[in-house]
Amino acid sequence: MLNEFKKFALRGNVVDMAVGIIIGGAFSTIVKSLVADIIMPPIGLLLGGVDFNNMFWVLKAGAETPGPYIALADAEAAGAVTMNYGLFITNTISFIIVAFAVFLLVKGMNNLKAKEEPAAVNTKACDYCFSTIPLKATRCPSCTSDLSPSKSD
Repeated sequence: MLNEFKKFALRGNVVDMAVGIIIGGAFSTIVKSLVADIIMPPIGLLLGGVDFNNMFWVLKAGAETPGPYIALADAEAAGAVTMNYGLFITNTISFIIVAFAVFLLVKGMNNLKAKEEPAAVNTKACDYCFSTIPLKATRCPSCTSDLSPSKSD
């Protein structure tokens, strides 16, 4: 069982998948920073100084401090139950960017793949019994029909 696991774990596909997951995690961190630090601040500024990280609805006020809460951190500190739709918007934008980047990566990889040429035809069908025979055959091995080109062609 240990040898089977070793063979499985060291196969090329498993190692490639592990590398992909590690790079994907690093890429996800970069995209989250891009969205949170580069894209969302100008969008929030255009929408009148909205901070998407502090867009939330209070579903139930906290026991320690009844509210209203200015920031999400204040609501969480008070133990309030919140619906954080601003974070959801940020994460949705982050997902769209990651999905688009993966789409471009897959599209690029598909374009780099060599176009496979069709295999050369090396068989034909017998005109009499329709069995498959070598292209250069002059007599069918199944029905023994003469397949040599006629002189009238």
